[in-house]
Amino acid sequence: MFLVCGEALYDIFPRGEAGAALQMQAYRGGSPYNVALGLARLGAKVGFFGGFSSGPMGQSLRAALAGEGVEMRFSPDKEALTTLSLVELDAQGSPHYAFYGAGMADRLLEPADLPDLPAQVRALHFGSFSLVVQPCGATLLGFARAQAGQRVISYDPNVRPTVEPDMGVWRASLGEWLQVADMVKVSQEDLGLLYPGEDPLALARGWLARRPALVVVTRSEQGAVAFTKAGEMALPAPAISMVDAVGAGDAFQAGLLEGLAAAGQLSRDGLEILPEAALRQAIVTGALTCQRAGADLPGRAEVLAALQKI
Repeated sequence: MFLVCGEALYDIFPRGEAGAALQMQAYRGGSPYNVALGLARLGAKVGFFGGFSSGPMGQSLRAALAGEGVEMRFSPDKEALTTLSLVELDAQGSPHYAFYGAGMADRLLEPADLPDLPAQVRALHFGSFSLVVQPCGATLLGFARAQAGQRVISYDPNVRPTVEPDMGVWRASLGEWLQVADMVKVSQEDLGLLYPGEDPLALARGWLARRPALVVVTRSEQGAVAFTKAGEMALPAPAISMVDAVGAGDAFQAGLLEGLAAAGQLSRDGLEILPEAALRQAIVTGALTCQRAGADLPGRAEVLAALQKI
């Protein structure tokens, strides 16, 4: 069983004007929320740990994950509102975000909220802006430190400058998580924000000298590159008709985690022998998500059918 930890929110997309009204469409999301959703749709057993508003929007988020088969008993309700993210797409379908989240429910996790984990939880995934806002960030880092060595720790910084514009804060957080995480997934775009002008692949390769046993860099239409002490693996992305890239990195993460588990490699030692099939599944899962609006992650049957065509 996986436990995914972090934020849950609504992505709000402007859909044009109608008279005096600005039309908008809301999609459930947040990077960790999407990872949990993706794992469930791939057939994995998964739970979610995050703060949910006790109001109707938060309870809708909770119910939707539960309806997908995600175990929700680890997540507390909070007397606060739900984070909203305003999403605008550029000409290539890449999203740009503006967050309305200060003081919202997903940022209010405290040590008293930490769950007791059953033995079947084998891996924890942590991600995105929950790790750099307080008190949530310190709570999740403490949780990861307590679980390190007992369960696989997965990490995705998923940098969001409109939540925290100071890249120094993100770099400090990254430094702490590189002492805890067994596997890291990071986008080439994130590395460009964190370390402008530096070679992203050289940076990722260098992280193997710290704790991570597996580091994967996603490269949009170029696919992904994985680094372990045993060597490097680069796979291309399939040609697609892009709609938008919202949730694509999260779908990749879900595909990678489930692929590792299916191959029997979801352990500290197993991460050092990354199966090509797991990386390929991750790339295909992300690519399929790019072909529809919002973070609408694919199910297992669709992913398997796409893999058979490669």
